[in-house]
Amino acid sequence: MISAMLSEAWMAMGANRLRTFLTMLGMVIGVGAVILMLAVGQGAQQQVQASIASMGSNLFIILSGSTTSGGARMGGGAAPTLTVADAQAIEELSSVNAAAPASPGTAQLIYGPNNWSTVINGTTPSYLKVRDWQLAEGASFSDSDVRSATQVALLGETVVQNLFGDEDPVGKTIRIKNSPYVVLGVLGAKGQSLDGRDQDDTVLVPVSTAQRKLFGTRIGGTVRYVMAQAESADAMPRVEKSINQLLRQRHRIREGADDDFTVRNLTAMANTAAETAKVMSMMLGAIASISLLVGGIGIMNIMLVSVTERTREIGIRMAIGARAKDILLQFLLEAIIISVVGCLIGVLLGVGGAMAVSKLTGMEVLVTVTSIVTAFCVAAAVGIFFGWYPARKASMLKPIDALRFQ
Repeated sequence: MISAMLSEAWMAMGANRLRTFLTMLGMVIGVGAVILMLAVGQGAQQQVQASIASMGSNLFIILSGSTTSGGARMGGGAAPTLTVADAQAIEELSSVNAAAPASPGTAQLIYGPNNWSTVINGTTPSYLKVRDWQLAEGASFSDSDVRSATQVALLGETVVQNLFGDEDPVGKTIRIKNSPYVVLGVLGAKGQSLDGRDQDDTVLVPVSTAQRKLFGTRIGGTVRYVMAQAESADAMPRVEKSINQLLRQRHRIREGADDDFTVRNLTAMANTAAETAKVMSMMLGAIASISLLVGGIGIMNIMLVSVTERTREIGIRMAIGARAKDILLQFLLEAIIISVVGCLIGVLLGVGGAMAVSKLTGMEVLVTVTSIVTAFCVAAAVGIFFGWYPARKASMLKPIDALRFQ
C-alpha cells in the first residue's frame, strides 16, 4: 500500500519537475545554510576552547601596580611593586599548585646566519607547571640555574623554526644581545592565545638572568607580573582572596588604602569568551533556521496549488473507494518526499560549503553529526508540518464536489 502511494507521489512530482525542484530548493538552501552556519560557529567555539586549554587551567595573573608621572597615569604593570619573593610566598599558600614570576622583554636572537626578534620571558621552572606547558625535547632549567643566573634558554617552536629550521637545537648555542646562551630544550606547541598572539614565539630564561644580564630592573628582584595556578576551579575564589590578603600584608598596605597590584582571574575571562562563542554559534544556527521556515511555507503553497489542480483526481479516487486517510497520506507523502530529498541535497551542500569556506579563508569549521541530524530532522518536521494542511484539505473534499470542480 505505502509503496504504491510512494510510486504515485513520485510520478505526480515528476509531472511538474520544475515546480517540484523550485519547491525543494527552499529546503536545500535552508538545510545547507543551517549546517554551514553551525559549522562556522562551532569551529569558532572549538578554536576558543583550544586557546583556553593552551593557557592552562585555574589561572590567576597578578599585575604590579600603576604609577603617576607628570600628571599622566600609567596602567597596571608600570610600577615595580611585585618581586620574585612575592611569587615564592604565593606558591606556599594552601590550594595553590604553583606560582611563577615573569620579567618579559624583547631581544634579537642569532644563530649562525639566522636571526629572529622575539619575546624573552625571565621566569622560574614553576612557569611550565603553571601553564601546563610540556617540553617537546630536552630539559628545563633548574632552581640552581635561577640562583646562579645561568645563561640557558628554552625555545618555543616558532623560534626554533626561524633559527634552526630542521636542525636539532638542543645543546646548541645562540646569541642574545651578543652573549651566548645554551639551548636546554624546546617547548611543546601551544598555538595562538585568545588575543591572537603566537604563544610559541617565545624564549624562557631564568628570571635572574633576565634581570641581571638582559633587561635589568630599576629595583632589584622586581618582576612585571606573577602567574599562579589554583589546585581546582572550586578553590579559585578562596585562592584569590588569600593572594590579596598576602600581598597587602607583604607590601604593608594600610587598611582602606588602594592595592599596589591587580589580581585577575584568567579562567573567568576565558570562560566568558567561550560562552560568547557558544552564543554566537547558536545565533548563527537560529538565523539560518529562518530559511527552513521559508522553505516550509513554499512547500505548503505548492501543495495547495497541487490540491487545487488535482481536485477531480481526488474525486475520482474517492468515488472508487479511496478513504479520507488514504488521500491525506498520499499528499502528505509528497510533502515528505520533497522535504527529505531537499534535506539530503542540503546536507551535501552544507558540508561542501563548510569545507570550501575552510579552504578559501583558512577559517576553522567543525561539521558534526549532531548538526547534520538536527538540521535534517528539523527540516523534515517543517516539511511535514506545512504539508499537513494541504493534505488535510484534500482529504476533507466531498467526492461529488470534487468531481464537479472545473
